[in-house]
Amino acid sequence: MKRKTVLGLMAGLTMTALLGACTTATSPATGRTFTTSLSPQQEAQLGRQEHPQILAEFGGAYDAQPDLTAYVTSVGQSVAATAERKDVTYTFTILDTPDVNAFAVPGGYVYITRGLLALANNEAEIAGVLGHEIGHINARHTAERMGQEQKAQIGVLGATLLGAILGGETGANLLGGAVQQGAQYRLAHYSQEQEFEADSLGVRYLKRSAYDPQAMATFLADLRSQSQLEAQLAGQDPNAVDADNMLASHPRTVDRVQRAIAEAGSEPAAGAKLDADTYLQKIDGLIFGDDPRNGIIDGTRFIHPSLHFAFTVPQGYKLVNQPDMVGATGPQDAVITFTLASPQPSGALADYIASGQIAQNVTFQNVQAVTINGMPAATGTAAVNTNKGSRNVRVVLVKHPEGRVYQFLFFATPNTASSLDSAFLQTAQSFQQIGGDEGARYRPKRVHIVTVQEGDTVQSLSARMVTGANEDWFRVLNNLKPGEEPQVGRKVKIVTY
Repeated sequence: MKRKTVLGLMAGLTMTALLGACTTATSPATGRTFTTSLSPQQEAQLGRQEHPQILAEFGGAYDAQPDLTAYVTSVGQSVAATAERKDVTYTFTILDTPDVNAFAVPGGYVYITRGLLALANNEAEIAGVLGHEIGHINARHTAERMGQEQKAQIGVLGATLLGAILGGETGANLLGGAVQQGAQYRLAHYSQEQEFEADSLGVRYLKRSAYDPQAMATFLADLRSQSQLEAQLAGQDPNAVDADNMLASHPRTVDRVQRAIAEAGSEPAAGAKLDADTYLQKIDGLIFGDDPRNGIIDGTRFIHPSLHFAFTVPQGYKLVNQPDMVGATGPQDAVITFTLASPQPSGALADYIASGQIAQNVTFQNVQAVTINGMPAATGTAAVNTNKGSRNVRVVLVKHPEGRVYQFLFFATPNTASSLDSAFLQTAQSFQQIGGDEGARYRPKRVHIVTVQEGDTVQSLSARMVTGANEDWFRVLNNLKPGEEPQVGRKVKIVTY
């Protein structure tokens, strides 16, 4: 489960990319000048080198629906064809993650997640998301950030690139509060000026492509509604959602997008495209939420059917499933991370903990061998300094009967560690092997498209869903306001097996 972080992989490129002297460049999209050491050729090279690593970090490419991949690529290429830079070859990729994300890296690599596709309601919204990212590429915002950071003697290319990523930060933020394992996760983002430029360019490209630019605003409204619902279901303040989603890394508002639309000038041509029916037809069958092949979250329980294990976190903790880890945040700044131990221990688990291989410069005390549900295990404690201050950490290693050793790390502030430790230990002790029969019960949820018939209501349609909070999710996924009913003949999304 444990993989190298993108930032760690990018770090090796930093010195090479920074060797060139700073020169003055002009954005072909905006006409603004800036200082940078990154040439367009280096941008292209960097994108080619990083593309495989980004696939590994963000769940790989979603290849279950080749027609959907081809469709998204065709939309992206049609928008990109209206952009200023003709020296860029674009590659559009759907990432296999339920996170609602989109981002771009230099060299024309644009990424959009299946979670975002499930939320959008028409082709124009997807074109708007892709157009915004194409705007960042055409304005050469990463190269500009490189110049700013080099002048400030920061010189971290990985931070520049990862700071451009929309959302998907939850797992990274969890590790950011843990032992510093070679990467700094709280990264700089594009400036508000750059974000507005990308919005303005996205509007420009939508108009040139005959799409309705208002779709950029409607998608942001959809995103906020979804984020508020997820916060509400997790027992959090729905009005504080912007701190934890793609609106945090791309701080865009509907008002600001409307300003970009207004400043773009003339109204779109009559009949500007939305293409809702075409889009909904293409996403029919799309996996919604976690794919059981990669583990799923069921309330406070995490189950990995194919790796045959499960564990439960305490009530009040929010689980997050990422490609390289499972994490949870809880009350009083408590953090739990779960990964495959790396390197895998070859001897006694207690000896492995005592050897210092868990984290560099961290020595664990009170190390002891234990047994968890008949499986060999070991635990120890340490005090560490993190980028969020001092923390007490408990490690628990457990060896699955199939041979893999898994690692829990539990973090608490020094003044809450004693009160939280029993809950941490209960989480570790809940780790258990599950059989194939139990794993087979978990099937992927999918988006299915149905046509509203006479007599259908939000209540009757949402009753067919398997999301939990069915009516709320039905309204969010179909952009229906409170009290609004879908019109007969409209195509709508429901989530079933």
